[in-house]
Amino acid sequence: MATPVVAGRLPEWWLQAQQELSAADPVMKRLILAHDGCLESRGDAFMTLARSIVGQQISVKAAQSVWLKFAKAAGNVEPDRVKRMRITTLRNAGLSERKAEYIRDLASHFVNGSVKPEHWDSMDDESVIDELVEVRGIGRWTAEMFLMFNLLRPNVLPLDDLGLLKAIGVHYGTGEKVARAQAQEIAQQWQPWCSAATWYCWRSLDPLPVEY
Repeated sequence: MATPVVAGRLPEWWLQAQQELSAADPVMKRLILAHDGCLESRGDAFMTLARSIVGQQISVKAAQSVWLKFAKAAGNVEPDRVKRMRITTLRNAGLSERKAEYIRDLASHFVNGSVKPEHWDSMDDESVIDELVEVRGIGRWTAEMFLMFNLLRPNVLPLDDLGLLKAIGVHYGTGEKVARAQAQEIAQQWQPWCSAATWYCWRSLDPLPVEY
């Protein structure tokens, strides 16, 4: 049985989320006791968004493999550097052509200043999502991953995430992936800690913690 996360390991609200989720939901209590670790931020907005693009529609293990190849090819995962990388170089690192184009376009937004990370801390979740989805290749799911893994927002529920829908089906249903509406109904008992509950759902399916 895993030990609950020790205070100070980020985010600051994690222990409270563990306690309140455990009190509200027996299933979530079991998952929390079974899995250690916590949601952590890398602190770099560009890297978090780039990792989210890499992770779109593939497994955690596959995303980690592609990311390591991409990071090695880039040398420094910074907007100026990535903007100058050739599509063929990105493809050789394991990115699809579309994801390669998305990551270069993301880098361009950071370089030209059309994306302004310094404002995001003062914006609510939906406002940040609205700004991010204006960038090519960033849909609502990717924006939600950013809210969770960079801004460490506590109450994000990514209803387009296949892993979350599968985990809810495994732990709350018949084992099959559930519909969005059913997931949303179950998640009512997770409020206002949907980010933590989602992380534990992911963790229950994969021994490798999700990172972006």
